Amino acid sequence: MLQLRLFFIALQFFTRLPIPAWVGFEPHWLHHASRYFPLVGLVVGAIAAAIYWAAAMVLPPAVAVLLSTAAGIYLTGAFHEDGFADTCDGLGGGMTRERALEIMKDSRIGAYGAIGILLMLAVKCAALSHLPPLATVAALCIAHPLSRLMAASLIWRMAYARAEGKAKPMAQQMTGPEFAIAAACCVPAVLAATALGWLDWRAIAIGTGAMVLVTLWFARKLRQRLGGYTGDGLGAVQQLAEIAFYVCVLARWG
Repeated sequence: MLQLRLFFIALQFFTRLPIPAWVGFEPHWLHHASRYFPLVGLVVGAIAAAIYWAAAMVLPPAVAVLLSTAAGIYLTGAFHEDGFADTCDGLGGGMTRERALEIMKDSRIGAYGAIGILLMLAVKCAALSHLPPLATVAALCIAHPLSRLMAASLIWRMAYARAEGKAKPMAQQMTGPEFAIAAACCVPAVLAATALGWLDWRAIAIGTGAMVLVTLWFARKLRQRLGGYTGDGLGAVQQLAEIAFYVCVLARWG
């Protein structure tokens, strides 16, 4: 029952989806809810994939991808996209650690953030629209949980860079068993996609490898520039890892 409550707390924290009233809330639950971050991604990915599939029945692939992407952004309240834009602004315009953190707290979006979010969404939608329908469904269901696992790896291995912040309640360092639970949440989508033949296992392996490389590169940058991760940094890692997966799957498919 505690694990179920932790999942619902993570779902409430990272999405707009309602949770049952019986779940309740205890502040310390947030410290352990990050283990279900990838499972929340699986829920979001499955909904986005279902909307894509339904739209693709009657609309061109590009339009179906745009509707699916819009649905995913609505479900999460643009939580990760906002983090990506703020990180672009902070790392692009902040010459010192203090200035970068200050910029990232500003709710206004700057040139780096605007350009970054537009290019990121363009690459994401373009890559997905060029995949066959079943491959797109599989890619969405796999990339969402795996990219959130990459973000969770920063909580597992890095320190939080701020004294306070929107990710502070979940910034308690993950233990090895908690990260193992997070990783296990990604397995069902991978097994289902390969068993059904919707996505080649080599494409999944290449995409996952690209996710790991992107995460390692960006974690190093965050450590150098900020001394650790922030909530915005987690969003940026999630978005970059997700895009890396789609692009590599498309390259393998092509």
